[in-house]
Amino acid sequence: MPTFSAEELQRYQRHVILPEVGAAGQEKLKAAKVLCVGAGGLGSPLMTYLAAAGVGTLGLVDDDQVELSNLHRQPIHFTGDVGRPKLESAAEKLYAINPNTRLQLHETRLTTENALEVIEGYDIVADGTDNFAARYLVNDACVMLKKPNVHAAIYRFEGQLSVFDSTRGPCYRCLFPEPPPPGTTPSCAEAGVFGVLPGIAGTMQAAEVIKLLIGAGNPLIGRFLTFDILGGRFHEMRFEKDPECPVCSAHPTLTKLIDYPEHCGTLNNMSKVPEISAQELKAILDSPNPGIVLVDVREPFEVVAGHLPYQVHIPLAQFASRFSEIDRDADVVIYCRSGARSANATMFLLSQGYSKVRNLAGGILEFNA
Repeated sequence: MPTFSAEELQRYQRHVILPEVGAAGQEKLKAAKVLCVGAGGLGSPLMTYLAAAGVGTLGLVDDDQVELSNLHRQPIHFTGDVGRPKLESAAEKLYAINPNTRLQLHETRLTTENALEVIEGYDIVADGTDNFAARYLVNDACVMLKKPNVHAAIYRFEGQLSVFDSTRGPCYRCLFPEPPPPGTTPSCAEAGVFGVLPGIAGTMQAAEVIKLLIGAGNPLIGRFLTFDILGGRFHEMRFEKDPECPVCSAHPTLTKLIDYPEHCGTLNNMSKVPEISAQELKAILDSPNPGIVLVDVREPFEVVAGHLPYQVHIPLAQFASRFSEIDRDADVVIYCRSGARSANATMFLLSQGYSKVRNLAGGILEFNA
């Protein structure tokens, strides 16, 4: 059983006097090993509060570097850290917050080759990743290793939180059996994210980790919490273990990890996307009979600010369920703000058998330039 130094007793005294934590709970925290996957927006508050709370060993997984555009939502990194590896920057701050916490740095990206090996040495995994490929990989590895997976995710002004523990309840696949089709969800770079949102979600994520470790409260197992910060609304949905779940059911059909970037068709080479330039499109629209269908994949608030004629509007997040609204025989041009989201949508339509579809290079910004 861990013992505490005089410095630790003073450091954690406000924790220890809580009946729900006490000395026994603080000892559990000191003995615990928690893996934080991602050192970005969610990882910043998550790592900070777990270290401050006295978690004995924190594993950090990330292979990225600090960028200036990270800083509005990743306060563990400072302006002077731009260009540094995120793990190096984060470790420096965490040691300053609590030198008693042992850090294990995994400067890598989780893959089918290393996920089981990395995760196996920890008691709990906290998933702070920002893409579906990583979320399914983390979930499946946690199920196979019987590890709790504390999940959080963010999008613009909205967040979600749950605890997936297949030994006590459902896993991520019980709720979302398969990842969405490639190119149907925008990245934070395209959609944006409210700077304080990951701070709220990551702090709540840290609370769920601590609750699991000390055995207090009611963890979010079988409960999916969503919240809209702009509207000030929280909503809880309860869900059950899926008896047909491909990974956590009694008879799983998925028994090994999948290489999700390849499986999901992640677009690694945008040069393959058929394009039309703004000048070419203007010439077509100026002709007597353009004969094309323009598809806008931006969000509704963007469309209000201005759009092109001959419009079909399907936000990218809805594209997988609504793409059949687009005539297969039409000459289709897809556009967004800058051309990134529409490139994904273009490749998705091509994968669905559409033959006459092009992406507007540079998006509406280039068209209006």
